[in-house]
Amino acid sequence: MILANNTPFEGASFSRRNRLARLAWQLVYTLLFRPTPPPLHAWRRWLLRCFGARIAAGCHIYSDARIWAPWNLHMASQSCLGPRVICYSMAPIHLGERVVVSQGAHLCTGSHDYNSASFPLFAKPITIGADAWICTEAFLGPGVQIGEGAVIGARAVVMRSQPAWMVCAGNPARPLKPRLHPRGIHTSASAS
Repeated sequence: MILANNTPFEGASFSRRNRLARLAWQLVYTLLFRPTPPPLHAWRRWLLRCFGARIAAGCHIYSDARIWAPWNLHMASQSCLGPRVICYSMAPIHLGERVVVSQGAHLCTGSHDYNSASFPLFAKPITIGADAWICTEAFLGPGVQIGEGAVIGARAVVMRSQPAWMVCAGNPARPLKPRLHPRGIHTSASAS
């Protein structure tokens, strides 16, 4: 949680407890998480859970995925954080069932208020619905919600929420076309 009346010019934006917890996580990440071989997903899930992450069975988290604050990470069953994914989890990041976050994607929950002279830090959660796919090197900004079954194209920049069962791409990202539901179900997005 960000401290009230924070300003990056006058001291820490987070409590001492938060900073110590992140330091402990960085030590564990460096010594016990990062050097593990790809198949050891269960070990990495366990380590993240030790730091408060809520991770369901069957999730895949690759060893070079970077999680800023594990206690703000929530992954439903069979979700995946691919290689080199960055979870800048100042606020919660929620992944629904079977979400795939591909290599190099960046989920960024925090930024600064550039309209204020004190440039304060703020954070808003990111939510990704079930069966969504965040493609290679896509960027999701604070407060973004990705609808169920949506596909966010490679290197897309998502600063606004995107609808369910749509393929979205670009900078800024926008819906381009419906995505067919894998079970052949017509959704409101694909029926139009």
